[in-house]
Amino acid sequence: MPLTGTFKNLLIRGLLAGLVAGLLAGAVAFVIGEPHINAAIAIEEAASAPAEEHSHDAATTDEHPHDAGGAAEEGHSHGDDALVSRDGQRFGLFLATTLAGLALGAIFAAVAHYARRVTALSGPVLALALAGLGWLAIEAVPFFKYPANPPAVGDPDTINQRTWLWLASVVLGLFAVAVAAYVARLVAATGYLSVQVAAPALAFLAIVAIGYVVLPGINEVGDDFPATLLWEFRISSLAIQATLWLALGLGFAFLTERAAKASSRSEALTAR
Repeated sequence: MPLTGTFKNLLIRGLLAGLVAGLLAGAVAFVIGEPHINAAIAIEEAASAPAEEHSHDAATTDEHPHDAGGAAEEGHSHGDDALVSRDGQRFGLFLATTLAGLALGAIFAAVAHYARRVTALSGPVLALALAGLGWLAIEAVPFFKYPANPPAVGDPDTINQRTWLWLASVVLGLFAVAVAAYVARLVAATGYLSVQVAAPALAFLAIVAIGYVVLPGINEVGDDFPATLLWEFRISSLAIQATLWLALGLGFAFLTERAAKASSRSEALTAR
C-alpha cells in the first residue's frame, strides 16, 4: 500500500492528524504535567516569600509613618498579581499543543511527500517510521542533552544561550537521523540484516556522541530543588512529546489506509 495522493491530500491528512495529536498531547500535559508545574511554582513562591518580607520590613523602617502602609500594600499586591492567571495558562497549554500539532502535521506531510519518492515502504509504515525518526531527532536527542526544567529552575540571564543551544541540539538530531538514513540506503543491498540495522545505528550514535561532547553542558538546578519532582517533571515532558509524535504517526497512517481503501472501492465500482 504505497503512500498515494497529491501534496494537498497529504497536507490535509497531516493537519488532521496534527490537530488530534496536539489535543491529545494537551490532555496528557494537563493530567500529568500540571501537578508538577504547580508544585514547582509553589516552591518558587516559597523561596521568594522571605525576600519580599525582607523588602517590606526595610520599606517600613526607611519610609515615613504615613508612607509605610502604602508601600507595604503596594508590595503585597505586586506579589499577588500575575500577567496571566493559572486558568489562562491552562487554556494556553491546549492552544500551544494544538498549534504545535498543526505545524508538525504540515511539516510531516511535506516530508512524507518527498520521502515516498526514495523508499519502498508502504504508506502506513512510512508514516510510523517518520514519526519515530522525528521524535528521535527533535525530541530525544535534545532532551538527553538539555532536559526540560520546571519553573523555579534556570537563570533568566542565560535564557537566550539555552535557547540557542537547544536549537543546536535539534539540528544535531536532524543531521544524525539524515546521515543514518543515508547509511541505511547504502547498506540496503548487502543482504545482511545485521549490517542493515547496525550500520545506521552506529552512524547515528557516533554523530550524536560527538555533538554531545562539542556542545557545552548546562546545569542550573539548585541543590535544594527536590530531585523527585525534577525527575517526574522531565518524565512527564518526555511523555507529552511521545504522545504528540505517536498520535501524529498513527493518525497519518490511519488516514492513509482509509484513503487507500476508499480509492480501491471506487476503482472496483468503476470496473463494474
